[in-house]
Amino acid sequence: MNYRLQQKITRICWVVGLAALAIPFVFPFIWMLSGALKGQADVFASASLIPQTIHWSNFSEVFSYQPFARQYFNSLYIAVIVTTLTLFLSSMAGYALARLRFAGSALVLLLLISALMMPEEVTIIPNFFLMRELGLMNTHMPLILLPLFGSQGVMATFLMRQFFLALPKELEEAGRMDGLSRFGVYFKVALPLSKPALSAVGIITFLFSWNLFLEPLVFVNDIKLFTLPLALANFTDTYGLPLWHLQLAATALAVIPMLIVYILAQRQIVESFALSGVKG
Repeated sequence: MNYRLQQKITRICWVVGLAALAIPFVFPFIWMLSGALKGQADVFASASLIPQTIHWSNFSEVFSYQPFARQYFNSLYIAVIVTTLTLFLSSMAGYALARLRFAGSALVLLLLISALMMPEEVTIIPNFFLMRELGLMNTHMPLILLPLFGSQGVMATFLMRQFFLALPKELEEAGRMDGLSRFGVYFKVALPLSKPALSAVGIITFLFSWNLFLEPLVFVNDIKLFTLPLALANFTDTYGLPLWHLQLAATALAVIPMLIVYILAQRQIVESFALSGVKG
C-alpha cells in the first residue's frame, strides 16, 4: 500500500469518526427543525423526523401570537450595544493591565478574577435593589449595564490582557520612537493586531447577551420589552402549557443570528484561545 492511498484511507476514517461523534450534537438541532414544521399534536406523537404534514404557518403564527418581531429586535440591538461597548472597554482595560505598571495593579487583577467566581444568582438581589433605586426597572438598561460591568466584562478584559501580554513589546517601542503617545500606541499598533482576540470577545459577548434569561426575567415585565429567551417561554396556552410547535419554530428563528456570528468568527475564536495562554 503506497503512502498516498494510506493517507486517503486515514482521512476517510477521520471524517467518518468525526461525523459519528457529531451526531449527538447535531440531532437536537435537527429535531428542533422537525418539530417546528409539525402541528402541536404531532411533536411528540411520532418519533419520525420527517413531518407527515408540513406546517409552514407555524413561523407566521409566531409573529401573530405575541410581538415577536419587536422582541427579536430587542435582543438584537441589546446584544449589538453590549458587544460594542464590551469590546471598547475590555480592550482598553486589558491593555492597561498588560502594559501599564501602577500601584495596586496586581490587586486590581486579583479582584477582577475573583469576580468570575461569583455566581449571577448571588449578585442578582443587590443588583435588583440598585437598579430599582436608579429607576431603571422595566427598561433595557440593566440588560446592558450588568453584562458590561459584570462577570462577562471581566472575562473579556482578562482575555484581552492575556492577548496583549503575548504581543512583542518591540512593536510598541517602535511606535513610541515614531512619536506616538501611549494611547496612540494602543490605538494604532496594539488594537489592529488584536483582531483575533477582539473576534473571540465579540462572539462570546454576543452569544452571552443573546441568551441572557435571568436578568430579563427579573428586570423586565412589559411583553413589548421582552427579549427572545423570555419570549420563547411565553408561547403557552390558556392553561400555561407550552405550545411546542410555536416554541420550536420561534427557537429556530432565534438560532439564526448565533449561527451567522459563529460561522463568521469561528477561526478567530480558536486562534484567540490558543494565544490567550501564551503568557500569564
